[in-house]
Amino acid sequence: MGVVCLTACKAVGPDFEPQRESWPGTWTTAALAQASAQGAEATHQDTRGWWRVFGDPALDALIAEADQYNAGLRIAGLRIMEARAQLGIARSGRYPQVQVATADALYQNRRQFNNTSPLPSSFWQYSAGVNIGWELDFWGKFSRAIESADAAYFAAQANREDVLVLLHAQVAETYYALRVAEARLRIAGDNARIQRRSLEITERLFKGGETDELDVQQARTQYLGTLSSIPDFEGQIARSRNALAVLVGRPPNPMPEVPAAARQPPAIPLIDKAVLDDVPANLLLRRPDIRAAELLIAAQSAQIGVALADLYPSLTLLGSLIWSATSLPGSGSTLALIGGPSLTWNIFDHGRIRNTVRVQDARLQQLIVAYQDDVRQAAREADDAATGLVKSVERDGILRDASQGAERALVLANTLYREGYTNFERVLDAQRALAVQQDAYVVNRGNAVSDLIALYKALGGGWDTDQPWVDDATRRQMQQRTDWGGLLDEGAQP
Repeated sequence: MGVVCLTACKAVGPDFEPQRESWPGTWTTAALAQASAQGAEATHQDTRGWWRVFGDPALDALIAEADQYNAGLRIAGLRIMEARAQLGIARSGRYPQVQVATADALYQNRRQFNNTSPLPSSFWQYSAGVNIGWELDFWGKFSRAIESADAAYFAAQANREDVLVLLHAQVAETYYALRVAEARLRIAGDNARIQRRSLEITERLFKGGETDELDVQQARTQYLGTLSSIPDFEGQIARSRNALAVLVGRPPNPMPEVPAAARQPPAIPLIDKAVLDDVPANLLLRRPDIRAAELLIAAQSAQIGVALADLYPSLTLLGSLIWSATSLPGSGSTLALIGGPSLTWNIFDHGRIRNTVRVQDARLQQLIVAYQDDVRQAAREADDAATGLVKSVERDGILRDASQGAERALVLANTLYREGYTNFERVLDAQRALAVQQDAYVVNRGNAVSDLIALYKALGGGWDTDQPWVDDATRRQMQQRTDWGGLLDEGAQP
């Protein structure tokens, strides 16, 4: 990013200084060290295509489709085109600001009284000319405007990359929220069937006089409670599928490429570390939203120079070349060349210009503070996600053992109950514990996936600059409505 100064004088206003805080250079936490892996096998694709660590073709296909059709991403691409056009407008300040060609033909019909002039009273008058006005950029007003637009253009690109980061994370998180809901639905269904069998057994025993009504009502209550959770899970599945459809640019539909869960609860992957291609501190500062925030500071810094330039006189070179003629016999034509400098200076503005400078400076300070807070928030997000991943992995083994123990406890409780060594309350407790532990195990697996996704998102993974800003159909439509030509080719340098 750079702008050629068009003046012999230094542009007024502050020069942009990159924002560098001392603490991110060596920042790390114990949770990040435990939750991240870095080594020679790590490649740049590890963070840019992080979702491939799950090895799920359905997820890969959904993200590829979202990259092509997601509405938010398309809008972000069009905002780059808008910023690029704004940069073109700013760059036009390098050249004469007024370059106007004029031509006119006027018909005149004059009534003459008490006049014996032989000249005709009706005639045509013709004129054509070129007017040029060029305000010289002594104080760098136009250079600073170009600098600001240049930074805004690159900020728009960084914002689109940030949209990609958020989009990929949202697709993956929604996809696994769907898978977790399907797994919980299957667990609820399996436990409902177990509890229904117990209810049927207690009803037969009650009718045979071998037990009392309390066992029947307790079994019925537990069965209906489990059964009531099934519609909630089905609703979660429908909402997750609808959310996925909108993310990939479709209306809500069944999405056949995301098949429903099989008979067994779908496996929720457990990945205990995020493979990184750099240390977390460097990845943090390369986050697209952090880069965009810094570029907005650069754009606003240049705006101070634009405002300051109004404090000084402006010199404009004016020139006109005018040809004129009439249809009167023998009148001939004239060609006039007019030119010279023009000086303007706002000497009595009652503080308007200085207060405008203060406004731009205050906005700059706001952006600097916001940038600093963005970096701190990014660090917090990364550490929170790493902590969540580490703790979810630690809980995974515990919950797996607890779930297996609950299964064994239910088998023993049923055996003891049938043999008359315990009451039915022990069976109900074992059924309840099994449902709770199995559900907690799946939920924790889902939390681990969410934390891993959040960690990659917090470190800015998942953006790809190789993708086109706008799709071919939109580009063709824009070309048909304008004559911009090569401006719409994002591969060309602006």
